[in-house]
Amino acid sequence: MGTINHQAMEQLHCDPNFVWAVRDFTLELKLDGHNITEDEYLDYALKLIPGIQNSNKSRECIRYFFPVWKKCFVFDWPTSDKKLLCHTENVTENQLEWNFQVQTKNFCTYIFTMGKTKTLREGIVVTGNRLGTLVKTYVDAINSGTVPCMENAVTTLAHRENTAAVQKAADHYGEQMVQRLGLPTDTLQELLDVHTACEREAIAAFMELSFKDENQEFQKRLLGTIERKKEDFVLKNEEASIKYCQDELKKLSEPLIEGISRGAFSVPGGHSLYLEAKRKVEQDYQLVPRKGVKAGEVLQSFLKSQDTIQKSILQSDKALTEGVKAIAAKRTRKEAAEKEQELLRQKQKEQEEMMEAQERSFHENMAQLQQKWEMERKNILKEQERMLQHKLKVQEELLIDGFKQKSEELNKEINQLQEIEISKNKSPSIFSQFLDTLGTVFIAVLPGAGKLLGAGLKILSPHI
Repeated sequence: MGTINHQAMEQLHCDPNFVWAVRDFTLELKLDGHNITEDEYLDYALKLIPGIQNSNKSRECIRYFFPVWKKCFVFDWPTSDKKLLCHTENVTENQLEWNFQVQTKNFCTYIFTMGKTKTLREGIVVTGNRLGTLVKTYVDAINSGTVPCMENAVTTLAHRENTAAVQKAADHYGEQMVQRLGLPTDTLQELLDVHTACEREAIAAFMELSFKDENQEFQKRLLGTIERKKEDFVLKNEEASIKYCQDELKKLSEPLIEGISRGAFSVPGGHSLYLEAKRKVEQDYQLVPRKGVKAGEVLQSFLKSQDTIQKSILQSDKALTEGVKAIAAKRTRKEAAEKEQELLRQKQKEQEEMMEAQERSFHENMAQLQQKWEMERKNILKEQERMLQHKLKVQEELLIDGFKQKSEELNKEINQLQEIEISKNKSPSIFSQFLDTLGTVFIAVLPGAGKLLGAGLKILSPHI
């Protein structure tokens, strides 16, 4: 209020974008007899004063922390009518001074068009919910008599946000699987293809919402949650297939069961009639669409349930010699063995498909993690470059203003910052250093992806 002076600076609390709004401005915007802008007035107020260290502390902080986004707005008294000033909350806009209205409009236009979203390091955007969490953490710390710690607050925020990110991503996966899957699926691979697409979207949603996921603790949780949900869908798919196939077989086998009940096959030549009737059931069953992954097992179970009946009909068929009966029994055993082998091959194929799905899941998690890590790394390097350029500018200003010692101190900081930047650009990527360890962590959740560990991981980081 009034002017920008030492007391105002001492009482200042800083945000990422520095906009100083001076209400009830009492000075003329002039310097050495020349008109100046509001921003020039702020720059002049932030100039260091020789020989007064304490007064310069706040000025130094503002100049160092806000390299680009320093803006100033001054506001005249909203009205010269003292009666209206006592009840400004009830004053209509047309009762306000014209200059004040223009100043307010300019201020609002700037904030709405140029104001940047509050961010943490690495470009992490502070949304409304995140800001609420930070504020609560600060207030709780103050109420308990401790000094608020930014690092602890961000850790608390990260834990809360990452927990929510896992839940939201897992919910998205489950909802999309329900929407896109029609149970039973014709094959396991059909289900796994939908799983892969839904998982990719879920991981992307998690990556967008999460931050500071130390050791990928929360990504591991998501990975485990999705894996369990996938297994549930696989089980439900099998159950749906079993029920559907059993219902269809029950309808198709009614003539066969009825014939057995009334003794239609307990006559000379009855074994041949029985085989024909059973073959018709199998043929009609094969024509049923979308039986699902348990079609073969359900059929095999039905055929096994007929073994005793078939043997009885065969042995009681007086039209057949003992030699023919022996040959027929042997043929039946051979056909049953072939069907068992076919089921074993199908199960082996499904196991391989499940393993391949885990490999794809592993690859997708690592690839999206690498992509996010590289983006964060670019943001850090960009921020360091911005800080470096700003410090160079401040150093030049200090020299011009005659603060040689402070300029030299700042020069040391600049050299250190340059060394760090050069070191990070030349040293091996941190991502590549913990890639193998992280792979081991993920494989604990996805054991089927083990073959990707080691040499296989190289395909995930060809550009690091």
